[in-house]
Amino acid sequence: MPGRDQLTGQKALSGNKRSHALNTTKRTFDLNLQKVTVLQENGTKKTLRVTAKNARTLKKLGLVA
Repeated sequence: MPGRDQLTGQKALSGNKRSHALNTTKRTFDLNLQKVTVLQENGTKKTLRVTAKNARTLKKLGLVA
């Protein structure tokens, strides 16, 4: 089971699988976590596990090493 997004704290959601006969069983919607190296303000690099959506945002802001 995946952990949390280290930047925003997002975690996996839970819900139900629904069959054609509308039977329900519990399931989890896991996050798409990726490793991203981020530049910190003091010039050092740090590797974070963030969702793919947040990785795109970091790239647009120019914070990815």
